[in-house]
Amino acid sequence: METITNTLRDSKVARWSALALIAFTMLCGYYLTDVMAPLKPMLEKELLWSSSEYGFFTSAYGWFNVFILMLIFGGIILDKMGIRFTGIMSAIIMVIGTAIKYWAVSTQSLDGQTILGMKSQVVIAGLGFATFGVGVETAGITVSKTIVKWFKGKEMALAMGLEMATARIGTTLALTTSVPIARALGGVSKPILVCLIMLCIGLISFLVYTFMDRKLDKSIAEEAEKNNVTDSEESFSVKDIFRIITNRGWWYIALLCVLFYSAVFPFLKYATDLMVNKFQVDPEVAGIIPGMLPFGTMILTPLFGNMYDRKGKGASIMILGALLLIFVHAMFSIPFLTATPVALVLIIILGIGFSLVPSAMWPSVPKIIPEKQLGTAYALIFWVQNIGLMLVPALIGWVLDKFCVTGTHMIDGVQVPSYNYTLPMIIFTCFGIIALVFALLLKAEDKKKGYGLEMPNIKK
Repeated sequence: METITNTLRDSKVARWSALALIAFTMLCGYYLTDVMAPLKPMLEKELLWSSSEYGFFTSAYGWFNVFILMLIFGGIILDKMGIRFTGIMSAIIMVIGTAIKYWAVSTQSLDGQTILGMKSQVVIAGLGFATFGVGVETAGITVSKTIVKWFKGKEMALAMGLEMATARIGTTLALTTSVPIARALGGVSKPILVCLIMLCIGLISFLVYTFMDRKLDKSIAEEAEKNNVTDSEESFSVKDIFRIITNRGWWYIALLCVLFYSAVFPFLKYATDLMVNKFQVDPEVAGIIPGMLPFGTMILTPLFGNMYDRKGKGASIMILGALLLIFVHAMFSIPFLTATPVALVLIIILGIGFSLVPSAMWPSVPKIIPEKQLGTAYALIFWVQNIGLMLVPALIGWVLDKFCVTGTHMIDGVQVPSYNYTLPMIIFTCFGIIALVFALLLKAEDKKKGYGLEMPNIKK
């Protein structure tokens, strides 16, 4: 029997090509997000940053999203103005933020200056990172809604898994190449310049996607007209925000998200330093071991997403991921486990856990929230997530400086502080335990409300 292609998204080539274009943009964004993580020792050496200043800078990622509610506004703009407008806007903001960050770290004009008692260089670099954070997070919710638009009732979890896997390539590249690039090109600012060039290319990639999105909308309209179907769904209203935040299932996903990501992304910011201080890995190659985490997710996240599409068990997948998270951080907190192979094995296990939860969590949101509210629903989740991504790095940096300094060690002839990472890893373990609680509550809520989180995504 001949298959009739009704709209552009019914073409496998079209929908997977659209995914490739938007996923590449996110790859470029995630490269900048994590590019500074392996550079912490070099920042301490070249720019004389402390762990507290590094934590302050890293926490800047969520400043505007959390305090000025820019991410929530981004979600409302997405639901009101659509994917094309919001995506282009987000990509431009990412470029602007990265340019500010690069200037702050590369210029000497800020030497010796302070803003509110903090090094001007740290503050302005933080403002650039905060601006970038608005762009990349808004791009993230835009991409999530885009995937729902192209893949609903099809391979949605697989598509989200592949998008996340592509984004993790950016994280892997950041963790493994930033130090070599900095040393080869002569300075800690040079990896940021590479990011700036990549983000310009990512902007072009999304511009190309907009032509496909326009064609999709046209084909949907033509198909609806042919079948005499009218869109009876009301447009998004501010009242929908209240409907979202009064949904208990949404809250369980949001809280699971912030706790889970707070135990992974801030950990990655300090993982290279952990390898140097606890496992005595050479700073030159220390980023390679944590770089294995996103490398593993590139393979596993699409695999688990495909399993969710075909077999279901979304809530159960999230519970298993939280359990693995707890195990890994608990092991990292044990003082006498200092063998490098142990670190490598734990990072691989963490990568499995990090693949399980997102592969099921993000495709579960459309099962709980109506499609017209998805942009705002994702934005609110990302906003809650950003609170954790803002506060936790600063907390860990403060804890390291306050309680964990054990002495100094030499890097390229320069004395830098040595740290005991036991207490920070206990903090990350606690995040995992609380995340497990909310994953269990989500499964119970699904059983009660019948969201279908344990059911397959592909409709037969």
